[in-house]
Formats: sequence, C-alpha cells, structure tokens
Amino acid sequence: MSPDDLRDWLRLLSCVSRGAARRLLARHGGPGAALAAGQAGWGQALSAEEAERLRSAPTELDRLVRRTQAWLAGGERRSILLLSDTDYPFALLNTADPPLMLYLDGRRELLGQRCVAVVGSRRPSPQGDENARHFAAGLGEAGFCVVSGLAQGIDGAAHEAALHTPGGTIAVLGTGPDQVYPLGHAELSRHIARRGLLVSEYFVGTPPMAPNFPQRNRIIAGLSEGCLVVEAALKSGSLITARQASEAGREVFAIPGPIHAPQSKGCHHLLKQGACLVQELDDLLAELPARGSPREAAIDPEPEAGAEATPEPAPQDDHPLLRAIGRDTVSLEQLSQRSGWPQDELNATLLDLELEGLIARLPGALFQRRRRA
Repeated sequence: MSPDDLRDWLRLLSCVSRGAARRLLARHGGPGAALAAGQAGWGQALSAEEAERLRSAPTELDRLVRRTQAWLAGGERRSILLLSDTDYPFALLNTADPPLMLYLDGRRELLGQRCVAVVGSRRPSPQGDENARHFAAGLGEAGFCVVSGLAQGIDGAAHEAALHTPGGTIAVLGTGPDQVYPLGHAELSRHIARRGLLVSEYFVGTPPMAPNFPQRNRIIAGLSEGCLVVEAALKSGSLITARQASEAGREVFAIPGPIHAPQSKGCHHLLKQGACLVQELDDLLAELPARGSPREAAIDPEPEAGAEATPEPAPQDDHPLLRAIGRDTVSLEQLSQRSGWPQDELNATLLDLELEGLIARLPGALFQRRRRA
C-alpha cells in the first residue's frame, strides 16, 4: 500500500461509519476515488455530519498516518489486510459486517486455515482452565487454528495451549495492534506475534474501550467455522460471540458444568438453545468433518488421480462480464460502466454467472471472479 493509499484509507475510516464507508467503496471502488467524488458523488450515502468530517479531514490525520507507518515499519511480519485482497479470509468475508481493513502482526497465512473459536470466562474454575487447554491443544493438533480474544482466563489458556501446535492460534484484539490488554498478557502477545497471528480492526494507538470488545467478537466468530464456549456467565462477552457465530451460520458448541456454578449457566443456556453438547474432543471433531479450508470450499476441486480433467468451456472463460471484472473486486455501478450493459440485463447475467460458480457476490454489493482450481 502506497503512503497516499494509506492516508486515504485512514481518512475515510476515521471520518465515517463502517456502513457508510462500505457504501462509498461500493459506489466508487476505492477510498481515493470516494474522497475525490466530493459531496456531489457522496449523495445520500453519508449523513450531514459524516460528509462534513470527510470534507474537512480530521486534525489528527497526519499523526495517525505517521503512527501507522511507524508501526508497520516496526516488524517484518506486520501488514494491513483490505476487504478486496485476494487472501481476505473467505469465512469472514461471508458475514454481515466484515471489517474493511485489518492490522496483522505475525503469520498472515493462518487466515487461510480452518479456524475454531475457543472462548469463555475471564475467571474460570480450575476445571474450566484445564478444559480450555485440553480442547485448544486437541484442535491445534488436529490442524485447526484456535481463535480467541487474548482476554484473561479461558482466552489466554486457549492461546497458550494452541500456540505450539500445527494449527497455531489467532488473537483478535479489542485495541489497536500496538496495544496489549490485559497488560498481564504482554509476554503472551509477543509469543503470538512470533508464532501465531495478532489481528486488530482498530487504529494504531487505540486504547482498550468497552464498546470495542463486542465489536471485536464478531471477528472471532466470523473467522471461525465453529465456536466452543468453555465456561460463561449468563451475561458475558462469550455469549455475544456465540450469538454472532450462530447468526453467521457457524456451529456453536458448549461444555456443560455443575448446575449451581455461575460459570456454567451461560453454557447451559446455549445448550437449551440448541448448541452441541461437548464432553470430549471427539464430540467436537465429529461436527467438523475433514475437508479443505473455507476458501478452498469455494473453489472447484482438482480431479482425482487418473480421472479425466474436464476442461472449462471456452465461451464461459471468454464471457465479456468476466473480462470486465478481471482480477478486481467491483461494484455493480463500476461493472456497468466497464461493460456498457444496462443494469437490468447486467443483474440477470450476474445471477447466471453466480449460479454457474464463476463469480462470487460479496458483502457491500461487490462482485469478484472466482478462482478456478
């Protein structure tokens, strides 16, 4: 990302809500084009307050840009992931509110693995801590990347247990990527940056703020194909994560506990709501059948050894709309401009191409050509 692109992204995301930014990007294709469009091009996509902030630019923008550049330069494996990047996690992309930009520190390739969230109480019982470590280690040895939120208690135990397994671990932060919360996990955070992956949606320098943690939880849920709740009170962030996982179509798992223990009440509530009861690792693995990563599931499989490969029909490869999309992520308006097709005909043809598995419809009314095996 060039310095100008970084500045445009930071200006856009610091001035408007995620929903408004997504609308502008769908209409104009990128932050630079969105900023250049001005009030006339923004139309009804922004509120009056957002339009004014975007027009004048925040006074702290220069400082934020310098701080972000310094953070990126501070580690070889630090990077920024955009919604339009080809390695954006397929599972997260197919949620209601995927982050537009993520800060990464560590092994970026872990985003392409199958992931399972392991979450729970910040004050677990000794048995709960042991359960978190047992299941996280088992998932990691089975090749699943364990995702959690770096919080005290169950989160930290899950990260520690999965860190040295083949699956590894991802910690999703509720702070900026340069901040550690809680401070007691500073050493764990450094280990995860070296052997796993730290992920944050928040600007460099963002301190811990209560509203950010429930928002962080949607990323934990979105990255994962299942969410295991080890211990949780009835009113807890873990139940928020479980609800977000369920809303995203992910499987929810819960470990039962003593009927009078406060840390068990949340799990029992989930079980009443239809969560899968887990007593041993095989209960969990049985619900996560062996298959490729979520991203690979969207790609045509390679033919079996000895089987004849069926070539793709040339007319589909040469379809004018596929050529118009190219390797970009495009909006309907952009595609209409590129192809010159009227929107009613464009919509009908896009639906045909989607049903044939040649394009993917992404959140924010965007389209992308599917890669072929």
